[in-house]
Amino acid sequence: MKIKPMLGAFALDGIEYIESSESRALVEHRVPGLAGNYFQDMGTVPNLIIIAGTKHGDDARDAFLNGIREIFNKGEPTTFVADINTATDISDVVIEDLEVAEAGGTPDSFRYVIKLRKYIEPPEPPQTDLLGTDLLGDALSALDVMDVLDSLVDIPDIGDPTVALKGAMDGVKQATSGLADAAAPLKNIFGID
Repeated sequence: MKIKPMLGAFALDGIEYIESSESRALVEHRVPGLAGNYFQDMGTVPNLIIIAGTKHGDDARDAFLNGIREIFNKGEPTTFVADINTATDISDVVIEDLEVAEAGGTPDSFRYVIKLRKYIEPPEPPQTDLLGTDLLGDALSALDVMDVLDSLVDIPDIGDPTVALKGAMDGVKQATSGLADAAAPLKNIFGID
């Protein structure tokens, strides 16, 4: 059974060429001492489908360009059906590239090339509520717990710890008060003002 190529509800007619390309993402690693390189398989690259065709007439051109550009400008995934998808799991695609050209030698006609990429739904974002959804509420609850603990223990008021040191320093000042007079003859000898 022949399937008419459709991009969403938009019929793709005038197709002269259609190609489906599938590939794998291989990363090459050089390993010292290994004869050759090691390839790491990073999975498949989203399928690429290239459709090329020709349309004739001004009305057909305008209808085609308006329809395909509407899908292209939305930038959203759309369904795609065609015979070339028979053995693939492609159901949704995005238009990656749209090229349109008119040639001078063929009046009243234009060529188009559409590149489609298989659409893969992005993964769900990671859970961010490891600490709960209400971080401020959790912090305030922790402060409430600290207030309860504070009320259980009577912590004495330490006050100003330098008060006791002030009296101790008075004795040191009194013991060294005569040094200035004793050092006066030495200042005169060395010429220090």
